[in-house]
Amino acid sequence: MKRAERLHALSEMLRRSGVRGRTAERLAREFGVSVRTIKRDLVALEHSGAPIWSRPGPGGGYGLAAGASLPPVSLSPAQAVALMASVSAASDAPYADLAAAGIRKILDVLDPRTRARADELAGRVWVDAPPPSSRAVRSALEEAMAEQRVVRIRYTSKEGATTSRDVEPVMFASTNGQWYLVGWCRLRDAMRWFIVSRIERAGVTKLACTGHTIHEVGSPPATARPVHGWGE
Repeated sequence: MKRAERLHALSEMLRRSGVRGRTAERLAREFGVSVRTIKRDLVALEHSGAPIWSRPGPGGGYGLAAGASLPPVSLSPAQAVALMASVSAASDAPYADLAAAGIRKILDVLDPRTRARADELAGRVWVDAPPPSSRAVRSALEEAMAEQRVVRIRYTSKEGATTSRDVEPVMFASTNGQWYLVGWCRLRDAMRWFIVSRIERAGVTKLACTGHTIHEVGSPPATARPVHGWGE
């Protein structure tokens, strides 16, 4: 890992550690470098304006000051392309349009040299993603999930039966190459998995969800994890 990339990753790790912080020894192990190198990196971050705090003695370590603003986001060309590739390859994922818009904002503020290198590298990465499901359907499902409101769907099962259902959205899940809406089906009075591509229509109602949680869905497979688990 190049030093610039390590500095970005180091600042993110410190941000995620919150008030606990992390010791220089642990940071050194995480990045496979010496403690002396990590301390030099911490000094470099501090000089760049990162709000780093240090706490000496047992239980001490380094972290980022709570509530302090961070320096403007800066990415390496490879990091920028990684974001573009991830979103392009998962265009049917929940909130993919918002992710793409966020990436465009980041790319717009990159310095011209980094942007040019990122554009050149992006041309070397191709994806053949399946066509996304209806934008109107996905927008309704995303809104219902975020606002925790009942969504009324028209759904066709794999057997060809079409029904109208009121569903309390609990989670989105991706498995076997397909995205599912998992929620409490008021028609069946049970938790159900709906393949998003089989939802023909969806509309958000004014009805609030009644509090069903992901714990009612069951245990996830060993390979499954929530998206905020990246890098942990």
